[in-house]
Amino acid sequence: MPASWFDPVDNYCERTGPGFWAEPLNALTNAAFLAAAVYAFVRWRRAGGKDGPVLWLIAVTAGVGIGSFLFHTFARRWAALADVLPIALFIYSYFLVAMRRFLRLGPAAAGTATLLFVAFNMSFEPLWHGAFPGVTLNGSVGYLPAAGALVAVGGLCLKARERPAGRSLLATGAVFALSLAFRSIDGAVCPSLPAGTHFLWHGLNAVVLALLMDAAIAKTRSAAR
Repeated sequence: MPASWFDPVDNYCERTGPGFWAEPLNALTNAAFLAAAVYAFVRWRRAGGKDGPVLWLIAVTAGVGIGSFLFHTFARRWAALADVLPIALFIYSYFLVAMRRFLRLGPAAAGTATLLFVAFNMSFEPLWHGAFPGVTLNGSVGYLPAAGALVAVGGLCLKARERPAGRSLLATGAVFALSLAFRSIDGAVCPSLPAGTHFLWHGLNAVVLALLMDAAIAKTRSAAR
């Protein structure tokens, strides 16, 4: 039977049934993304309220929280799409912002670098599974390129003497690595921790997005001085 967009999805330790509130911690911790969006919006307003790229990132961050809430409540294939699309939008949008704002690439070079990153990201999972068959990291493999990008771009920022941005990206990469670890062990800890650890991924990942937007806003303010 062909898959339907309304087929149920049960990917997380906390879900033990089909109910709307079967993942209360996974659902409610998405408020952290909305809090991150509000925090960034306040910072954006204080910085002048004219930074279009950051406003876009704020809107996408709110979309991450809404999409993830839909996924962890309805738990259907269509909701999974609502979950992953805003995350991908944020990753690629921020990469482009970083190329332009931190590494000071021109529009063509920044766009080309972003397209190359998109292509690498989309091909990474098949390459990973070919090299490490059976190692899924509980579905977290697709986020490894984003973690690598934080470290790589942070290092390039330090080399380009964009030290505040470089330090911020590297510190954020450490937080993201921790959040990714909690996402990856969610299924493994079910016997001893029925609630799982996916909700910690939400909380820490919201911190990651807030830190990234803060770095972009800080760069705008320093450039205006």
